[in-house]
Amino acid sequence: MNPPPLSVVVPNYNHAELLPHCLDALLAQTVQPLEIIVVDDGSTDGSVALIEGYCQRHPHIRLLRNEQNRGVVFTVNRGVDEARGELIFFAPADDTSHPTLFEKSLPLLRAHPQAAFSCGISDFREVATGLNWHTGVGMGERPTYLSPMELVALGRRGKLFLAPNTAVIRRDAFIRAGKFLPELRWHSDWFTFYVAAFREGVCFIPEPLATFNVHAESYYKRGRQQADMHRQVLVSLLDHLNRPGCADVVNHVRDSGELYLFGWPMLRLVLTRPEGRRFLTANFLRRCIWQATKLSVKGFLPTALANLYFRLAGYRSKKSV
Repeated sequence: MNPPPLSVVVPNYNHAELLPHCLDALLAQTVQPLEIIVVDDGSTDGSVALIEGYCQRHPHIRLLRNEQNRGVVFTVNRGVDEARGELIFFAPADDTSHPTLFEKSLPLLRAHPQAAFSCGISDFREVATGLNWHTGVGMGERPTYLSPMELVALGRRGKLFLAPNTAVIRRDAFIRAGKFLPELRWHSDWFTFYVAAFREGVCFIPEPLATFNVHAESYYKRGRQQADMHRQVLVSLLDHLNRPGCADVVNHVRDSGELYLFGWPMLRLVLTRPEGRRFLTANFLRRCIWQATKLSVKGFLPTALANLYFRLAGYRSKKSV
C-alpha cells in the first residue's frame, strides 16, 4: 500500500537528548507518512550523527542541514519547501505524537476537503513542575468539521483552542495563510493556524493526539520572558491582522476573543494602540481575566492541587492519554 501524501517536518537545534523520543513516536504511528524530514539548524551537540543513524535505518527519514543557525521559523519553512506531501505535520523535537494521530486525522481530512487542517486535544506537561492540563477540551464530542462561524461561536463560549502540535495541515492552506512569518517568532504558528482556521474551517478530533512538553528553556518560554521583544512580536501580530490579506478573518479573530491567549501584554496593546482597539470586546476582556485566574492557579497552588483544579474545572479530557 502506498503511504499517504503526508510529510512530517521536524525542526531540530541541539535536541540530541530529546530527539529520539520524537522520532520513535513518529515511527510508532499506526499509519506511516510518506516522509519524515528532519531539518537541523546548526546543532553542535551530536544531533546530526544521531539523525544520520535514523536515516540509515529508516529510508523515509531524510536530513536537511542549515549551513548556519537560522532560527525555528526559517527551519520549519525550509522543511515545507522541500516536502513532497500534500499534507504537512510539524513535530518539534521536544514533543511527542500519540500513535494514532495520523490514523485518525487523515480519513477526516479526506471526508472534509474544505478544511484547512485537522487537530485534536493537546496534552500539556510542564517538565519542571509536573503540572498537566489539556487544551481543546469541549470543542466537540465526536470527530467533525467545524466551520469558521462555528469556531467563532466556540471562542465566545471559551471553548476554542487550536493545538498546532496535533495538526495535520494542507500544504496549500499553509501557504495561503502566509507560511510562518519570521517577525512573529514564537507566535508564528498561532497566527498561521488561526488565520487558516478562520478562513477555511478545521476538522476536530476530541481526544489527546500529542504531548506538548513545556521546558523552562524552550524557545516559546524564553521568548515570552523577554518583555520588550515579546511586546514587539505582539505589535507585529496586530499589524498583520489589520493588513488587507487578513480582511476576511480579522472580524472572526475579534469576535472569538482569541487574542486573550496572549494575556496582559496583549490587553495593554489593545487598550493603548490604535491597531488594537478593534479587538477590545467584552468577550476578550472576560477571557483575559479568566486566563489570568488560570495562570495564578498554575503559579501559586502546589502541583497536586493545581492538577486537581485542572481536572475538576474541565481542563482534562475524560479520554485517557
